[in-house]
Amino acid sequence: MTSETTTPRDRLAAPTHAEMAELFRLISGYRVSQALYVVATLGIPDLLTDGPRDSDELAQVTGMQAAALYRVLRFLAGVGIFREEAPRRFALTPLGAGLRADVPGSIRSTALMLLDEVHWTAWGQLRHSVRTGETAFAQVHGVGNFDYFARHPVTAAVFHQAMTSSTARSGGALAQAYDFAGIRRLVDVGGGHGLLLATMLQAHPTMRGVLFDRPEVVAGARPTLEEAGVANRCEIVGGDFFAAVPPDGDAYLLRQIIHDWDDARATVILANCRQAMGAHGRILVVERGMAPDLRQALPALHLDLEMLVNVGGLQRTDAEYEALFTAAGVRLSAIVPLGDAEQFSVFEGESMAPASRDPSQVWAPAGSVHTDPTGEQEQTPTGA
Repeated sequence: MTSETTTPRDRLAAPTHAEMAELFRLISGYRVSQALYVVATLGIPDLLTDGPRDSDELAQVTGMQAAALYRVLRFLAGVGIFREEAPRRFALTPLGAGLRADVPGSIRSTALMLLDEVHWTAWGQLRHSVRTGETAFAQVHGVGNFDYFARHPVTAAVFHQAMTSSTARSGGALAQAYDFAGIRRLVDVGGGHGLLLATMLQAHPTMRGVLFDRPEVVAGARPTLEEAGVANRCEIVGGDFFAAVPPDGDAYLLRQIIHDWDDARATVILANCRQAMGAHGRILVVERGMAPDLRQALPALHLDLEMLVNVGGLQRTDAEYEALFTAAGVRLSAIVPLGDAEQFSVFEGESMAPASRDPSQVWAPAGSVHTDPTGEQEQTPTGA
């Protein structure tokens, strides 16, 4: 009598035709990405706002070769971005409308950022990141992501517009889901051009704000604050959050900042916030949560690889945030899901011990720029 044994290989069923087709769809996703990038850069979704147009007409307006553009439009009609209503005549679908520049929270700037050659080439070196644990971006471009932005203002402008659009998609959810009661002075750390802070100030008319980011970033913030009608309640401060952050905030807001950095550097940022805030202050880290089910966590996992390739940070689980907070002398006091489509949560922290900052010292990090609500600036020289 012979006994039969099975191995894991024997038990693994051969993929079905449908599964092979799905695998091929995943492999060829770059074609969709680049086609989307082309129509986004050409502004074709905006050109279709008033109704269908012939592809030849679109080619003439955009300066493209007519037959080639038709093939791209036809391809994207196949994935649901456009609809071919008559031969060579295309309309924009509700899905494609998200690429229009005039739609609140438009994803167009995100497409321009993620699919630009600067970004795209780094992803072509993912294997370098997997082999070394280092960012492919620095391998390709010779400097880190944010240093590159400082040297290339056009690329930086696209990045900040993408961040502003992302804020537009979820800023309202933060104002509604989190209880800001008792917060009179809110410091937005790494707040870019200020849309998130403006949204919070609009929702809380007695609150005052401090917008804090690198000097070259906050230099472009005043129009956003003025348009929102909150400039008279907001200070604009330029500096380096690895050195210090503005003091005496009731809460320190960091949206998609901590995930940019490894644990050591993220701890420095959080510790600086803890040092600066009052005894009853709060730290509000707004990041995508990591669901235990990896299918549900896919948006965060996408971003996690983005951090690996281009920035150097990582997405973290609830337990990892708790450990990070503890290392910075902060207690993770609550996790508040925003209930938005992008799956953000507020990781709320409170100081474990009173801050030891000397209140007699005037805060002014080297090289900082401070703009008070009247618009007047004071420059602190390096080494001061």
